[in-house]
Amino acid sequence: MSVSRERLIELRRELHRHPEPAWREFWTTARIVEELERIGVDELYVGRDALADERLGVPDDDEMDEWLERARAAGADPDILERMEGGWTGAVAVLERGEGPTVGLRVDIDALPRAESADDEHLPAREGFRSETGAMHACGHDAHATIGLGVLEAVTDGDFSGTLKVFFQPAEEVIGGGGPMAQSGHLDDVEYLLAVHVGLDYPTGEVVAGIGGFLAVTQFYATFTGHPGHAGARPEEGRNAVQAMAEAVQNIYAVPRHGDGASRVNAGRVGGGTATNIIPEEAFVHGEARGETTEIRDFTFDRVRKALEGAAHTHDCEVDVEIEGNAPSAESDEELVDVVQDAAQTHPDVTRATRRGELGGSEDATFLMQRVQDAGGLATYVGIGTDHPGGHHTATFDVDEDSLEIGVDVLSEAIEAIGRDRP
Repeated sequence: MSVSRERLIELRRELHRHPEPAWREFWTTARIVEELERIGVDELYVGRDALADERLGVPDDDEMDEWLERARAAGADPDILERMEGGWTGAVAVLERGEGPTVGLRVDIDALPRAESADDEHLPAREGFRSETGAMHACGHDAHATIGLGVLEAVTDGDFSGTLKVFFQPAEEVIGGGGPMAQSGHLDDVEYLLAVHVGLDYPTGEVVAGIGGFLAVTQFYATFTGHPGHAGARPEEGRNAVQAMAEAVQNIYAVPRHGDGASRVNAGRVGGGTATNIIPEEAFVHGEARGETTEIRDFTFDRVRKALEGAAHTHDCEVDVEIEGNAPSAESDEELVDVVQDAAQTHPDVTRATRRGELGGSEDATFLMQRVQDAGGLATYVGIGTDHPGGHHTATFDVDEDSLEIGVDVLSEAIEAIGRDRP
């Protein structure tokens, strides 16, 4: 490997200090671009050039402008920032190494909008690289970006023959960035795709060559609109949006299960109203529907939508349902699972090379996987185990930095093997 363990740790900690939520990864993308230019990739696409036009889960302009200014104040290159105005974050790097297959590696780069632990037992707090932004890399995406850069550098100096594309994808946490990146055109010639995630409750030293069990998901925001009235003097004049919302929540959880596989529904955030003596004229439900397959997800969400509309009709209200994010299901291909498992088994620090594992959640890397598979290519989702003291998405989540080197080594070896053998 051409990049040292110390360098990987240094880069990961730098990214960890500057986490940015979905579509606000301005500093993060700019810093990644600086590294890509240092490595010397052959082609580099940033922001609009890396994504299709339709994005989901995009924050309002004021919030994006605030994070853009934060990135500028933190020292991000203003020329790179200019290319990302409007929340067009992320990048695609292309490395050309002669004749051979086109291989893709997808890593995500966004953070979660939550505070990070300041407890001295938490390594980032103790060692001085705790988040400075109020957001947090609570799912390891700082490690993912670091691994992506490390793989590029390793392949640059390795024996790979072919073309390597690394997709630094924004907005995974809102299930919003995978679709636009998959539809950008940059996947159209990719024959083999590897996606990667650290942790997932697998310990340091374990590599899972093919993770499956992705639940297809649709996230929605439903706004109920009624009419106000004085709750004491003129209650008959009101059309109660909160009452409609409350009935909708109950009805969502009554959506029938599907006989062909697992389904899930959740009303994760609800609210409405302004005062105890006013019939509330507006309320909302922020929720999701999931399915073991894309078809089961569609069945479930269709009935969730009917439940929302039915509750609104019952209480003489209107409802507007906006889809904020979605992702299909996907499965890892056996041929690529073989390649990754073989690469893992030869690594001295890999204690267990596991063939298959289950995610049990959702991930919009499935858009990229499906795009490649639909065109006749192969894809797999690789788990790089890491000991994490807190669970994913918690204030004390962290990665074991020994897993960075394992991830770079296993993935770069797998990519070189694809170039040699074309499975």
